[in-house]
Amino acid sequence: ADPTPAGPRDAAIIGLGTYGTLRREEIARLPLDAYDAEAATMLVMGKGRKVRKVYLTAGLCVAIDEWVALRGAQPGPLFLAIRKGGAILRSGISGAAVYGVLGKRAAEAGVKNVRPHDMRRTAITNLLDVGADHLTVANQSGHEDANMVRRYDRRGERAKRAAVGRLHMAWERRQ
Repeated sequence: ADPTPAGPRDAAIIGLGTYGTLRREEIARLPLDAYDAEAATMLVMGKGRKVRKVYLTAGLCVAIDEWVALRGAQPGPLFLAIRKGGAILRSGISGAAVYGVLGKRAAEAGVKNVRPHDMRRTAITNLLDVGADHLTVANQSGHEDANMVRRYDRRGERAKRAAVGRLHMAWERRQ
């Protein structure tokens, strides 16, 4: 609902964490040319300077497109600092700024104790919830070992119940 340039910028930042599986430092370091609007992808330099292609949801692309329209097409960091009055600066943001954006927006929404890594945990759990396998999730999130994804999995008992609910045993009640 924020009508200032920070609205779409912050939505894109939070979306990249919550839907794109990006770490806060990865978000802060993104250059404008990492985004491919047509393919709905982002090239992300992760840990160990390894580059991965991250696929983006349609809604996230809309937020990024709105931000880029305000930001302008000049080369440089994707996310720029914004003054309190709404003026967009040419300097990029830091990982700490991503933390600040999340904290500000969480406070506005009445959510307490949220951290940037919670976005990544949510993204990974949501991917598992919709049926993505651990290897696919590891590739999207930049984990070399698919077993690392298990540490992020917050589905618990409901995932087991839902999985069993999709099975069928051909047996009918006897009278």
